[in-house]
Amino acid sequence: MTTPPPVSTLARLLPRLYRGGQAYVGVEATLSGLTAAQAIEVPSGLPHSVANLLAHVNWWNRWMLDIIETGAPMPYPKHADETWPNITEGEWDKLKNEFYDLLSRIDGHAARPDLQNPVNHDETIGELLADFALHTAHHFGQIIVVRQLIGAWPPPGGGDTW
Repeated sequence: MTTPPPVSTLARLLPRLYRGGQAYVGVEATLSGLTAAQAIEVPSGLPHSVANLLAHVNWWNRWMLDIIETGAPMPYPKHADETWPNITEGEWDKLKNEFYDLLSRIDGHAARPDLQNPVNHDETIGELLADFALHTAHHFGQIIVVRQLIGAWPPPGGGDTW
């Protein structure tokens, strides 16, 4: 009987970083219970709604996954505003579904044996996977703050409490 090869720490850690729930409130919990009207509300003094932030996360996650999955480099956008799509109330459910679809595509890549291979200019697959996790976590922290400011926090399952 052969034993399977050990799973690397990175392969075990990355999926948890994409989703949270250990180092920070999980992405599913962070988005739960939010109505479409709340999702598009921009708090006074801030530039973005929850929906704007999630659309931005989706834009970059799709961009990184396309590079990882095709192995072809992609140009960076010319302007940051290209990565901030406007979202309407009617697009909220589609936007959330896209986020979860992108998230489901990332899992298999964490255990790839070629993480050190460059795929986008000087960036390696591993670096893009780390960027995916860190960028998502960064903006989900902002989503929590927006939810707090619009009075939509904690989510139904609770926030970061134990």
